[in-house]
Amino acid sequence: MPASAPAIETATADAGRVAFRIRPADDAWRVSLPRDAEAATQAYLDRLPADSVQRSNDYFEGGYWLQLWDFLIGLAFAALVLHGARSARVRDWAQRVGRRAFFRDALYGAVYALAGWVFSLPLTVYQGFVREHHYGMATQQFPAWMGEQFIALLVTIVMTAVAVGVLYAVIRRSGERWWLWGTVASVALLAVMVMIGPVFVDPLFNTYKAVEDGPVKETVLAMAHSNGVPADKVYEFDASRQTTRVSANVSGFMGTAAIRLNDNLLRRASLPEIRAVMSHEIGHYVMNHLVKMMLQFGVLILTGFLFAQWAMKRLFERFGTAWGTRSVGDVASLPLLAAAFSVFMFFCTPLVNTIIRTQEVEADRFGLNLSREPHGFAEAMLKLAEYRKVDPGPAEEFIFFHHPSARSRIHDAMRWREAMNTP
Repeated sequence: MPASAPAIETATADAGRVAFRIRPADDAWRVSLPRDAEAATQAYLDRLPADSVQRSNDYFEGGYWLQLWDFLIGLAFAALVLHGARSARVRDWAQRVGRRAFFRDALYGAVYALAGWVFSLPLTVYQGFVREHHYGMATQQFPAWMGEQFIALLVTIVMTAVAVGVLYAVIRRSGERWWLWGTVASVALLAVMVMIGPVFVDPLFNTYKAVEDGPVKETVLAMAHSNGVPADKVYEFDASRQTTRVSANVSGFMGTAAIRLNDNLLRRASLPEIRAVMSHEIGHYVMNHLVKMMLQFGVLILTGFLFAQWAMKRLFERFGTAWGTRSVGDVASLPLLAAAFSVFMFFCTPLVNTIIRTQEVEADRFGLNLSREPHGFAEAMLKLAEYRKVDPGPAEEFIFFHHPSARSRIHDAMRWREAMNTP
């Protein structure tokens, strides 16, 4: 890994206390930029003071270690639940309470989700609260933050219960081909979550309201309508109650669309920056990235289930008697399925990141052609450098970055500027 373990926080003790800063620039500075894309990109990056770059690097590189710890804690939880036939005992309890197979499996899924949440809570508190405050990106006090964690837990329990009930009903009926029909069920469940999330889940954490008439609404809707996005409103949500980060999205599925941007973006960004960001998000919608990603992830899930089938068969032979479960169709084997699948996905991290990163590059270029705001895009990328490493090495970017680095994205914008011969 590029960072040593202490880089999670302590590589520089005061890194998190240094406010992220960008040296200001005006239109005259932008007009005076070199025509050469490489030189113009470097001029943009030079506006980030060394302490801001170090802060961003420390934060992002610490995330590499957190990915590893998340993975290891997941494996440890699976081992703990399987050891001593604990999982089998929970299944037996769920059978007595739920009686029917679906309700038994759903009850097991709910207990599994709750136990996993409790087991990983210390890391969750560190990662989601302590660390975010240390780097100055969180705005909530602990009681409010913890309250939202409980809401998220309830949502997770309900969704996990339903998903486990459906998935294991499909697995049992599919026999040896469970990996194929399990994939179909998993992709279908993902599609349902994508559809209900913006409508029923997101409003549990933030308030959404229509952006008032004015330049932002007019320009965003004009870009959307010119590209066939079926939306008549632009929504703002109050992310500032949780974080300082800027974000936006254009989400939708099967002919629906919702255009949303957070209040941090509205407050911190200029109109050219908002145009650049929202045209990028419109690009995701227009190019059907959501559907394409679900299909690509479907292939990954299929391959992961095949790996899990191979691994579970061998582990059942050795440990199945001690665990009290010897069948993929037995819900008591869920921790083993989750562990095997997580091993597969952990080693597929570069591939997963490349799938996402490729779509981000496509949306970047669509957005530049739509907004024609290379400087607005570059300024927005400097703001995103608050929590993304600015200038990683090629191997580091390939392995760990699900979005292109700021250098890569600003260079794309400056290359567009150079090719189009714009100021």
